[in-house]
Amino acid sequence: MQFQCFARKFSGLPLPLVSIVPPCPREAHFWYVMPDEVEDKILLSQYAKLLSPEEKEDISRMGGDKLQKHALITRTLVRTTLARYSQERPESLKFRKNKYGKPEVEWQPRAHQVPPSLHFNLSHTSSLIACGVTIDSPVGIDVEEKQRKMRNDILSFAKRYLSSQEVEYLCALKDPEIQRQELLKLWTLKESDIVLEASGNIAGVSSTWQFALFELANSHYAAICMEQNDNSNEVDSSGMIKLKAWKTIPYIEDECISGTDSIVKIIGSANGAGVF
Repeated sequence: MQFQCFARKFSGLPLPLVSIVPPCPREAHFWYVMPDEVEDKILLSQYAKLLSPEEKEDISRMGGDKLQKHALITRTLVRTTLARYSQERPESLKFRKNKYGKPEVEWQPRAHQVPPSLHFNLSHTSSLIACGVTIDSPVGIDVEEKQRKMRNDILSFAKRYLSSQEVEYLCALKDPEIQRQELLKLWTLKESDIVLEASGNIAGVSSTWQFALFELANSHYAAICMEQNDNSNEVDSSGMIKLKAWKTIPYIEDECISGTDSIVKIIGSANGAGVF
C-alpha cells in the first residue's frame, strides 16, 4: 500500500508526531523509511532543523547529495522515533556513546520524572533506513536488500565470514538462487548478533537473547535480536518476540504494517516458533 502523501507536495506545515506506548517486555518496535520516497526539499529542510550543529557539520562533510540526504533522513528517523516514546521534542534530544561505542540518548533530568529506559539500534541499505526500539532490553537490528548481489562466490564469502556450521548449512543447498537467499537471511541474522546451527535451526548467542527474522515490503530481509529482561513474571513462556512495525515518512504519515502483507514472518525464537 502506497502512502497517499507520495503524490502531493509537502505543505510546510508538518503533522504532529503520534505518541506511541513504549514496547512491553519482550516486545520490539520497528520503524522504517524509504529514502527515495522523500524528495520534497521543503520537507528535507524541516528535517535539517531537528539536527544538532555537530550533526549538520558531519553531514556537510559527506561526499555527494545522495549520501547527505540519506544521513539526514537517518538522523531524522532516530529523533522522531524516540520522541514518540518520551515527552521530549526531536530537536531537543542529545546523544552520547556508551562504553561499547554505541549511541544512546542522554536524557535530561526533569523534576519528578524518571528517564525512559529506551534502547534503540539502526540499520540501513541504500534503499531503506530502519530503527528498532525496545524498553529495558538491549536490541540489535539489521536489514538487507533481497536483490543484493554478491561480489564473490557465495561459498567463498561464507567460508571467510561465517562459521563452519553455517557453511555446512549453505553447502547442503543445491539451487544457487536459494543458496543466495539463505545466505542473505543468515547474514541479516548474523549482523543482528545471531548464529545459525548446521541443522538450519536458529540459535541465539545465549539463552537470554531472542530474535525475529522477517521479509519487509517484499524487497528486504530484516532481523531483530533483543535480550530478554529479568521480569519473567511479565512475559509469557513462549520465548517469542512480539513485534510491531511501522512504515513512516516523518511528519507526513505513518502506516502500521503489523498483520499486513508488507511484513512476513520467516522465523522467530530459538526453536523456530512464530513471531507475529
